[in-house]
Amino acid sequence: MTKEQLVQEAIKARQKTYSPYSNFGVGAALLMKDGTVIHGANIENASYGLSNCGERSALFSAYSQGYHKEDIVALAVTGGTDQPISPCGACRQVMNELMPKNTPIYLSNLKGDIKPTNIKELLPYSFDEVEHNEE
Repeated sequence: MTKEQLVQEAIKARQKTYSPYSNFGVGAALLMKDGTVIHGANIENASYGLSNCGERSALFSAYSQGYHKEDIVALAVTGGTDQPISPCGACRQVMNELMPKNTPIYLSNLKGDIKPTNIKELLPYSFDEVEHNEE
């Protein structure tokens, strides 16, 4: 699957958004090694802290279906932005932990602009798994 096709899947995922408060829909599409594409959309709540972004929705869905980090091939994210959309900090941290570090991430918008990146570029000083030193 090309990056353009994966972005089209993210656009399809965006149609599933529940965003009555912000009116800002975000769609995400995860490509898995077996060819499956998992959609995620942002789901809002009147208590904003209980809302969930499209990127995290897709990742949580993949893990809930039994997939793991090593099964992820690429992620595309899209929204109605002037430039390619930028994931929030919470999504960047979740992507850092749940995706391989070299996974291609395609940030896009509805106009067809695509910015290829990866988690190391998006979150260079991330929290990684903690090593416990018992002395």
